[in-house]
Formats: sequence, structure tokens, C-alpha cells
Amino acid sequence: MSINHGTHEVLISNLRNGYYQMTDSEYEAMYNYCEKYKVFLNNSRTERACVVNGLTLAQSAGFEQYQAGMKLSAGKKIYVNNRGKFLMLAKIGTRPLSDGVNIVASHIDSPRLDLKPYPLYEEADMAYFKTHYYGMVRKYQWVATPLMLQGVVVLKDGTVVDITLGEDNEAKFVITDLLPHLSREHDQLPLSEAHPAESMNILIGSRPVNIGDNNSRVKLHIMSLLNTKYGITEEDLTSAEIEAVPAYPVTDVGIDLSLIGGYGHDDKVCGYAALQGLIDCGDPEKTSICILTDKEEVLNNGVTGMRGAAFDHFMQDLCEAQGSSLRKCYQNSFCLSADVTSAYDPNFADSFDIRNSAHINRGIAICKYTGVKGKESASDACAELIAYARRIFEQNNVIWQMGEMGRIDLGGGGTISLEMANRNIDTLDAGVPVLSMHSPFETVAKLDCYMTYKACMAVYNS
Repeated sequence: MSINHGTHEVLISNLRNGYYQMTDSEYEAMYNYCEKYKVFLNNSRTERACVVNGLTLAQSAGFEQYQAGMKLSAGKKIYVNNRGKFLMLAKIGTRPLSDGVNIVASHIDSPRLDLKPYPLYEEADMAYFKTHYYGMVRKYQWVATPLMLQGVVVLKDGTVVDITLGEDNEAKFVITDLLPHLSREHDQLPLSEAHPAESMNILIGSRPVNIGDNNSRVKLHIMSLLNTKYGITEEDLTSAEIEAVPAYPVTDVGIDLSLIGGYGHDDKVCGYAALQGLIDCGDPEKTSICILTDKEEVLNNGVTGMRGAAFDHFMQDLCEAQGSSLRKCYQNSFCLSADVTSAYDPNFADSFDIRNSAHINRGIAICKYTGVKGKESASDACAELIAYARRIFEQNNVIWQMGEMGRIDLGGGGTISLEMANRNIDTLDAGVPVLSMHSPFETVAKLDCYMTYKACMAVYNS
């Protein structure tokens, strides 16, 4: 059999670095987009902060809060803020909702350390906050790392007090580590056991006051400082949500400035793309929906998670306003579950199948399935959905690739795709490949960030 010289490139997949496919104008657009994303990420370390900053962007673009009975004509831009941690936005299209909607759904919670209900204690003349880790973390990565505290304290009368400690040039906090001179026994422990969860206590001060019980003078000093600044007492910490997150700023990585390093790329890098893509997509034919949800890192449960009823109530309101059927809307809809995936890391090559892994700078990574082992707990997208995504991405000059999350049977993970698919919505996972995922300092490629943004706009306009 002879092969036509002019068709051999079509027959064989040509997976290569996306920079070879970009134009000069796209370089500039990519860097401009990524500069805005860096600012957003730097100011959105928690899901609450992400909603606040997301609303600022949306309101500046003309989105208004949805009210029951509001007329939803084509071009209307609305949002619903679910408890300050779950944001839903819509651009109403020219076609009825019974024809379905185009959804891009991301999560805005990230692995972190939460303060316990009674966090403050003193030992050996030092004051500490006790923590309970949230999501899948490698605990050893969080010690000897500068931390800041951000969240809210809600007083008994319902007053919400915003808490931010350790921002910018303010004093930071830290979980101390054992010095190497004394670590011979400690070094023999597996990484998963070297730092027990109950030892992840944050050092917050050491100066006593010269009053009160000799055993709690440092604690009393810390609490008096918090009371002076925020008007709170120790009992008020029982009704608080305060998160310890890395304190260092988002920054470029690499001499060539091609990468971005920082905390919370998972999954704010896709959440920002979903939001900015909706703002920039123009006037779609089908109604376009952006979901920025909470609780993905703990299996999507709760009133602000994707398993909750908030999204269904939102969509029911939209359908009722147009006299459409929610059931028909769902079955005719498409959802891009925009979530990050693991990027192939040659430093840990044995953990990956290099031929089926996502690589940095090859564009948005489509994941047909996630889950663990034999695709357990996965939403396995059908071949027709993959073909659909290929078509709309290529029509819109989106650089894309396929990828799996690591070697089979080694581990695995999930997204919100299963929750959307269980609603009878055709759903496909795709997102930015990440190096050092779930660490306090994750790394992504600017090209992949930009292509994910373009992919979101392609979905909204499809």
C-alpha cells in the first residue's frame, strides 16, 4: 500500500507545543488575559473572596441580580449569589430554554486548612490555632510555609465580620517543622504520617500580657488583639469560617515568563475562564450559563455544592419565566465541566502514561473520564460528545489535547461532571493541566489558561 505524501500529516496525530500554532496577535491577547487572571487569583484565595470579585466583574459588565418574576428577554444578563459561596450567572439567548442551554461549570473552593471551632490555645508560651484540613492535601507541603488567615466571623446577632490577617506586608503565620539535626526518627516515617493532622497547628504569637492566669497570658494577649481589631471574643470563633491559605503572591514562573505560579489554580483558573468567557461571548443563541460552585473538593455536598438543589431551583425559575420544561431543557443542554487535570511531570514520570497524559502548552485538556481504578465514580463522556467538542474547538481556533489523570490504579479524582450528568445533561470534562496540583504553589502554562478561556467562549456561542 502506498501513502500519499500530501496526506500523511492528516493520518497521524501531530501533538505538539501550542506555541507553534499561535499568531503574533494571539500572543498579545494571551498575555493580557493572563495578567488579568493573575490579579483575580491573587485577590481570590477563598471561595467567598472569589464570589465577591466575580460579582464585581459581572456587575461591571451589566449583570444584575435575578428577582422572581423578572422578565427574561434575549440579551438579559442575570446572576444569583447562593450564600456568598456559589455564583450562578446567565445570558439569556434568542432561542427558548426548551432547546437547552450551554453551561460552563467550575468550582472555586481549593484545598486549605480550616480553623477548628475552638482553635485558640497556648502551650510553652506560644499561641496556636488548631486546624482541620479541607480536601486532598499532602500535609508536609503546608509546614514551614507562610500563611495568611481569611474568612468571616458571624456574631450571635447575625453581624458578619470579615477577617483578613497576613495580607500584603502584614505579619504572616506558620506551621513549624522539625529541624534536621533532630529528625533521624522522624525521617523514617512515610510522608503521609510525618505530619499528623492534629499537629498542623499554626503559630500565631508568643508575647504575654502581665495579667490573668499564668498559663494563658499569651492566649489572652492574642484574643485581646483580635477583640481590638474585630470586636470578637473566643466564643465568637465557634460561628466562624476562617481559612489558612498560602500568603505568597501569584507570580510568573520561568525566565521566559510562560508560566504562572500561585495558590488556588485548582480550580479558579477554569472558574475565571468560565466567568470572563461569559462576559466576553457576545449575544448567544442558546442561553449561556456560568456556574462557580463550592464544595467540589469534598465531593460536592451541601447547600453550596453541586449536589445541592440551588442550581435546579435557578434553572426552574428560568424555565418557568419562559414557560419551558426543565426536563426538556436539561436533556437538550451541554455542560463543559471546566476543571483542571494533572500535567505530565518528567520528575515523576512513573506516575503517568506519557502517551495519554495532558502536557503543558498543548492547550485545554479534554478528559473523557475521571474517577479511580476501573472508572469508578466517573462520568464517562460518550464519543459523540468528544467529537462535538473537537468540532467547536477547532472551528474557534482553540488548541486542545486529550489527557488522563495519571497511571491506572495509582489514584484518581473527580469533578462536578457526575453531578451534572446525573441531571441528564450531556457533560464533558476539560480544563487546564496543572503541575504540583493541590500544593500551596501550583503551576500552569499561560497558553493553556488562554485556550481554556477561548474554549469557554466557544461553548457559550455554540
